[in-house]
Amino acid sequence: MAALLQLIALLAAFAGLVAGLGPLIRRIEAWSARRHAARHPAPPGRSLQVVAADVRRLGRQVALVPAGMPMARRRALLAAYDDVLGEAAGMLGVASALAELPEGRAREVERLRVAAELRAAGLQVPL
Repeated sequence: MAALLQLIALLAAFAGLVAGLGPLIRRIEAWSARRHAARHPAPPGRSLQVVAADVRRLGRQVALVPAGMPMARRRALLAAYDDVLGEAAGMLGVASALAELPEGRAREVERLRVAAELRAAGLQVPL
């Protein structure tokens, strides 16, 4: 009878240990993740080299739009080009109003102006 009580007590202790270890392990993992994030912060954004490569790639695609390209794809390409021009402009301190302007002639002029200023800032941008 005493052996049975000891076995039940041992099983209860084991069950309590298993039930308590889950939250403890999660706390330790969270603490470790916070320490790792504090020691190795993630970079704030994409590097200028990656953005410049995207500007060149998308600029070539915009300049060489094939005849018969669907309008939705053309607009998406221009929107992506505008986004990456704005990102590059923000990195180099060039003023850009591409995000505020509606589609049309004013936005095309702003696109050319931003590309010219980025080129003047040293970025190789196709015009």
